[in-house]
Amino acid sequence: MKNERKLKIVYCTPSLYIAGGLERVLTLKVNYFVEKYGYDITIILTDGKGKPFAYPLSPKVKIINLDINFEELWDAPFFKKVWLYYKKQRQFKRRLTVELLQIRPDITDSLIRREINFITKIKDGSKKYGELHVNRANYRNFEANETNWFKELFAKFWMRSLVSKLKMLDRFVVLTEEDKSAWPELQNICVIPDPLSFSPTQYSLLTEKRIIAVGRYVYQKGFDLLLKAWAKIEKQYSDWELVIFGDGNRVPYEQLMSDLGIDTTRCHLNGPTTDIQKEYINSSIFVLSSRFEGFGMVLIEAMACGLPVVSYACPCGPKDIIKDGEDGLLVDNGNVNALAETMSCLITDDVLRQSMSQAGRRNVRRFNIEQIAQYWKTVFEKNENL
Repeated sequence: MKNERKLKIVYCTPSLYIAGGLERVLTLKVNYFVEKYGYDITIILTDGKGKPFAYPLSPKVKIINLDINFEELWDAPFFKKVWLYYKKQRQFKRRLTVELLQIRPDITDSLIRREINFITKIKDGSKKYGELHVNRANYRNFEANETNWFKELFAKFWMRSLVSKLKMLDRFVVLTEEDKSAWPELQNICVIPDPLSFSPTQYSLLTEKRIIAVGRYVYQKGFDLLLKAWAKIEKQYSDWELVIFGDGNRVPYEQLMSDLGIDTTRCHLNGPTTDIQKEYINSSIFVLSSRFEGFGMVLIEAMACGLPVVSYACPCGPKDIIKDGEDGLLVDNGNVNALAETMSCLITDDVLRQSMSQAGRRNVRRFNIEQIAQYWKTVFEKNENL
């Protein structure tokens, strides 16, 4: 690819109106690419036509919405869902093929959704990339507490099919070294972490006796485990509080608090906030209690704001992000007693909190957008492994 010509990239993803981590990261990256590198970028969507984007997008980024509306499948009965899926998938393949043949991009980047089934067969001359924002074990299995033999059998068949499609890509990008090791079948794989979504100008003074957790109220995030851990130590530290911020159904967690006898004046289950930096800065410890992650964006956000972190060593992300004992503490995944003890350790040790705060702010700089974008630039322009 000649450097004097703008690199032309097409991203394929379902929508941009949902305020999720993938949407935020994609927006952050493409804004940087068009503004700093001058790339010619188009995002092709299938859903959410007419809905406002969740995050500000540079006017230099072109948007094409194919208006397939796969979301119609969500509420359809099973047999109608199967018929609708194949009908819409045929529409998607046909319309995407038309657009790619017209755009003629240098690179087509799939976010590993429905287009992965056919994208390498579209002969538009572009290199085909894929990037996965969850770990292998939990891809398409977000509620891992519900399973049966049929689902497990289908999952194995589906994964074999997915691997065969991923092998056909020119480059497959995952977020962590830990997850890279979970794909031994692939030779075209490399690691590029998600970038930090903001650069804080203020940092926690670690004076507030407040522990914070952030995430959706779902099984994956393990807030039930966090509440059980908090119940074990809350009476020892009557001047400390626990706050959680996130989207979703809080009712089961409120019931769990009642069952555990947790003091509701010092444990608050909040909805989402529009100013998460302020909440980090007004806290002194961050806890990640997830059963699994794709990366753990909230960890690097909290560390950037100067918070020492406690995290389950869950797959995948925390072990790549945290230098255990230096800028945070890792806990055996799912161990409630160990989580309680580790939280207690940070509560009682002011010196440790201060040293981890400084180390975290320093170490997390490797996730700044400038550095992450440079990794992508290398892969895009030189087609090199990282």
